[in-house]
Amino acid sequence: MSKNKLVVGLDGSPSGEKALAHAKAQAKLIGDCEIMICFVIEWSPFSFQTPEENEMRHKRREEEIATAKERVIDPAVAATQKDGLAATGLVRHGDAAEILDDLAESNGALQIIVGRTGARGLKERIFGGVSGRLVATSRVPVTIIP
Repeated sequence: MSKNKLVVGLDGSPSGEKALAHAKAQAKLIGDCEIMICFVIEWSPFSFQTPEENEMRHKRREEEIATAKERVIDPAVAATQKDGLAATGLVRHGDAAEILDDLAESNGALQIIVGRTGARGLKERIFGGVSGRLVATSRVPVTIIP
């Protein structure tokens, strides 16, 4: 039988750190559990760019993935494993709520755990944050950590 899984959305904020701490506590209570730690770089395929910008887009994407992995995911996975828990790390580009939900659904996760507040921008102020969109659309239970 496969391990139980929890999906944690991190964004490098203190709220994300609290979400990971909660996931660790839950994983210890559950037992045979893997924490899937995911950093999503918000990215829209609908932006209009010049051919020159498109040439640089791939390079920027790879740089963003490497930076997120080095600064957020790798330390979080290492700390989780040091605590004696199974953990994997992923970095993705796209809509955070959609990616976290798809990841949880496709891996049979028990729940998604995110912080209530994170890095905020104009888009989030207009369209709502990741946590709000997850609550409204997720196919698995969502825990939001204050």
